[in-house]
Amino acid sequence: MPALTEWRVPPGYQPRAGEYGFDLDHALSSVVGLHSIIPSDAFSAETLGTERAGNGVVIDDGLVLTIGYLITEAETVWLHLADGRVVEGHALGFDATSGFGLVQALGELGVDPLPLGSSAETHVGDRVVVGGAGGRTRSVASRIVAKQEFAGYWEYLLDEAIFTHPAHPNWGGTALINNSGKLIGIGSLQLEREREHDDKADHVNMMVPIDLLKPVLDDLRRFGRVNKPARPWLGMYSTEIDDRVVVIGISDNGPADRAELKSGDVILAVDGETVTGQAGFYRKLWMLGSAGVDVPLTVHHEGVTFDVTVTSTDRAKLLKAPRLH
Repeated sequence: MPALTEWRVPPGYQPRAGEYGFDLDHALSSVVGLHSIIPSDAFSAETLGTERAGNGVVIDDGLVLTIGYLITEAETVWLHLADGRVVEGHALGFDATSGFGLVQALGELGVDPLPLGSSAETHVGDRVVVGGAGGRTRSVASRIVAKQEFAGYWEYLLDEAIFTHPAHPNWGGTALINNSGKLIGIGSLQLEREREHDDKADHVNMMVPIDLLKPVLDDLRRFGRVNKPARPWLGMYSTEIDDRVVVIGISDNGPADRAELKSGDVILAVDGETVTGQAGFYRKLWMLGSAGVDVPLTVHHEGVTFDVTVTSTDRAKLLKAPRLH
């Protein structure tokens, strides 16, 4: 079984046990390494790779919370523990709306769960720990630097994501821990954030707030997904440039591909309503109904404006189901 890559956070960024109002080492022991193998013919293999590694957090007896892209379509999942043991896991569930993923350990972890806190009660400026598998040497003493909307190019939107600085270098699935030793978020991305007073940028982590897990946790455990109709998905990667939504990529054989949309297209309107940004685009798209709904778009490309209807789908239908154990 391959070991996770050896690395350490520079000493100046590591959290110190005496500076927090909880048992730091005990809390960090709940963070485990995660390594997954994905079939080469999986839908997500081309964009996310066939071998993925990051972190997960034990939140219940044998139940590990992570970021979903680490386990999407995984046929094998391994959990790496601080004592050197490696335990096989099962990719139990994935929530495309929040981005959370769940893994069920298939053997005894012997790790205490990290209790869930409230992300809504956090504030900009709060001291936090971004915990990685391996304890303090692989964790970062950080602060919350922003709580704001985040729109991702892959048809993803959080009303209020949490951003932390300094950034954790191995951010996927990290534990965002508050000063009470509770889990308030899961690491998703590393981004650049412009400073207010100069032309430089800082690296920050984008964290998915833990409050988004609480309403869907039971469904993920029972059904592997949220038990309600899925949002419409177009298979379109986009970005926001000068208040315009520009297509930067198309998923092969997805709805947008079948409708012959292309990179460089500018999305002007959804069902006749003008869009000027990604967040507005997604909200108008999702308001049309559940997956399968027809999505009328007004598109501009190389001087020509035209209307096209894209028949949306449920992205989960294109993904391989977890292997049963």
